[in-house]
Amino acid sequence: MQRLLERLGHPERKLAPVIHVAGTNGKGSTVAFLRATLEAAGYRVHAFTSPYLVRLNESYRLGHLGGGALVDDAELAATLERCEHANAGEPITIFEIETVAAFDLFSRHPADAVLLEVGLGGRLDATNVIERPIACVISPVSIDHSEFLGSSLRSIGAEKAGIIKRGVPVICANQEADALAEIENRAKRQRAPLHRAGQEWHISVERGRLVYQDDRGLLDLAAPRLFGRHQFDNAGLAVATLRAAGAFRIEASAFEAGVTNAEWPARMQRLAAGALVEQGPVGGEIWLDGGHNAEGGRVAAAALGDLEERVSRPLVVIVGMMANKDAAGFLANFAGLTRHIIAVPIPDRDGAMPLDRLMDAARALGMRVESAANVEAALRTVARLAYEVPPRILIAGSLYLAGHVLSANGTPPR
Repeated sequence: MQRLLERLGHPERKLAPVIHVAGTNGKGSTVAFLRATLEAAGYRVHAFTSPYLVRLNESYRLGHLGGGALVDDAELAATLERCEHANAGEPITIFEIETVAAFDLFSRHPADAVLLEVGLGGRLDATNVIERPIACVISPVSIDHSEFLGSSLRSIGAEKAGIIKRGVPVICANQEADALAEIENRAKRQRAPLHRAGQEWHISVERGRLVYQDDRGLLDLAAPRLFGRHQFDNAGLAVATLRAAGAFRIEASAFEAGVTNAEWPARMQRLAAGALVEQGPVGGEIWLDGGHNAEGGRVAAAALGDLEERVSRPLVVIVGMMANKDAAGFLANFAGLTRHIIAVPIPDRDGAMPLDRLMDAARALGMRVESAANVEAALRTVARLAYEVPPRILIAGSLYLAGHVLSANGTPPR
């Protein structure tokens, strides 16, 4: 990264103030709340997120007055070509060249803020060349990518805490004790002010509203549009970040607009219409979630539990996963909600989990499981079942699968 950035004239040093976001779950949603709030306050916001769902352009959002837009094909192609030319054929990973492209692209467009999402871990991530962000954010840490980050919360927490810079505010979501200990140790060594959920700032849900409080006062905000109890936590983390960073003037009305306007595809997203929806049962519900680890499964299951309390429906989970994921840990969250799992392959992914392995994990949990050739076939199977009430369907297990679903449904992110 340093070699290539030097050849390009160090674009990462020419950016607007950067908010750097790490964590296992909730990074993207937190970035979505940050962006929506800053835009509601009148700021121009660039955002680099990963992975994309359908098109690479989704990773690059350029800020403009009145809102932002995904980079167009021509400018993205020109940026990647410029970075490839500077790299001159030397070894580099896909994510590294994509990250360099973000810095190069953003340095050429004026903005008031840059939101930068870590790709993997933090300490050795390609994004961790930013020397002086205005805030370092760590969303909930859980077990994932163990082959790179270690198999314990302590080791993974240490990797995530690697983004903490000397003297830069650290805003931290609720964490397990081992992960929090590593974050606290790193912040202390770097003399970085630490803002922890439940200690320096607090959120609660009262009468369906998000109530946020810190030493600067209280905000009584509407519920997030993004569905699920965990989105209250992500929205609170975004509010805490902007209050701790101190670089922006944001009125309560902008915080409220940010919480209610934020959108983030494939995170408990209701699919109301489209080509795939037409394959499903008449009158049913179809939800899409990119969760792919045990914690991601937990928050999706909790959201489904909330839905069940409101309107009871039989639940079917259509699932496809990558081979390096913990299928049993993910599926166990749904054991009390459904006994019907349909395993599907992830199209065009060599590293997808074989269906027999996914099905064995479901059977070991006492779940009824079958397989289908694809999501379309799985939806047709559910449509043929004789439920007294139209069922609720969750499609989950992988962001790659979620991207395929959005593309096939004709509803890709815009």
